[in-house]
Amino acid sequence: MKDNTNSTWMWPDELDALIASPQHHKILLENETVRVIDTLIPPNETTELHTHKWPATLYILSWSDFVRYDDKNNIEVDSRNFDKAPLPSTSVWTEPLTPHRLKNVGENDIHIISVEIKNK
Repeated sequence: MKDNTNSTWMWPDELDALIASPQHHKILLENETVRVIDTLIPPNETTELHTHKWPATLYILSWSDFVRYDDKNNIEVDSRNFDKAPLPSTSVWTEPLTPHRLKNVGENDIHIISVEIKNK
């Protein structure tokens, strides 16, 4: 998965979400411009340590509270502290994500379609 469109990316390909955490990330489409990933994290599950190399639009199918940990298990984000949770059928933008784990600490599935933009 080497790609020259993000030349500052310093993490190994083995940490790519599709390789490191395939039980939670499935590829729907990939070409030279975009990669579309279906992410499904049931309640009480935690992803393996992984990365997302490209910025993305996230389309929310279902939402649940989560805690995102960095590669040293420090809390990076706790969605329970958000002013407002995204609603299903809405989209949010995210920049590339460095190595992290995500734990679903809520009662619903986290189900998101990510459209990663390879050529920013």
